[in-house]
Amino acid sequence: MTVTDQVKPRSGGDVPPPPGGSKSVRRLALSQQVSKWDVKLSPYLYISPFFILFAITGLFPLIYTGWVSLHNWNLIGGQGKFTGLENYGFVLSQPYYWNAVGNTLSIFLLSSVPQVVIALVIAAVLDANLRARTFWRMGILVPFVVAPVAVGLIFNNLFADQFGLINEILKALGLGRVRWHSDSLASHTAIATMVNFRWTGYNALIFLAAMQAIPRDVFEAATIDGAGRLRQFFSVTVPMLRPTVIFVVITSTIGGLQIFDEARVFDQSGLGGADRQWQTLTMYIWELGWGQRNFGRASAVAWLLFMMIVLIALLNFVITKRIASQGGRK
Repeated sequence: MTVTDQVKPRSGGDVPPPPGGSKSVRRLALSQQVSKWDVKLSPYLYISPFFILFAITGLFPLIYTGWVSLHNWNLIGGQGKFTGLENYGFVLSQPYYWNAVGNTLSIFLLSSVPQVVIALVIAAVLDANLRARTFWRMGILVPFVVAPVAVGLIFNNLFADQFGLINEILKALGLGRVRWHSDSLASHTAIATMVNFRWTGYNALIFLAAMQAIPRDVFEAATIDGAGRLRQFFSVTVPMLRPTVIFVVITSTIGGLQIFDEARVFDQSGLGGADRQWQTLTMYIWELGWGQRNFGRASAVAWLLFMMIVLIALLNFVITKRIASQGGRK
């Protein structure tokens, strides 16, 4: 028996639409549209939490402080009349302001420069093949987790003028006592020591992480060429850490110009000594705002400090960038 099946093709107009066909097309179009939005908007959504938090906790206080600095603003009475730049003119004419500027820059230089150098050396030592490396790497971070006030109280006793441990050691060595709370340079050195104690280990870990990213082939090639560890450090390690050095220098600049805790607890009065020999700008802001209850003038000093930090950070960036580019041409 012969069976012949002849299936005639249907014309297009006769083909019935599949069940749910229009819905599938719309769903596919919607999916493609969502995919386009996903590609365009996802990066902005991922980074938006940072900018939202920055706008709330950083940008708004900055703008609001600028608004307060243009008014006669009392801690108890609140907002007064608009005074324009009068608060800035008053602050800039005060000798205490310029004394605080000098103290801040002095403590900043005594803390930031040694801090970066010592952190580089510690990172190089930790990058070597030491026993119990993890223990040593964790150990240098311990000072960072200690509260600044606790560090200040401990070092305040160490640097006590009469019975401090440092002066006792100097006396045992046949040297004279240092008036840590009377002499300006001595007090700046003591406060810078506290700052270095807390932040050197933190910066050393940043340098160590950057050193770990340097390919080991470079060091092996240097060793084959006869370079010792010291030559490798200056000719290989430091040049390849330039971006990290720039980052650490800028962050140290920002933090170093905002020193408050260590200087505030270095004595009981909180004014930076009897002659304000270690009063920093942040302490001067605190004195104006909560001591004299004049928020307008305190906000003016805060904005002047902000502009000084921006200028010094830009100057540091340009200098370190130029040094890095000159080193790269060599």
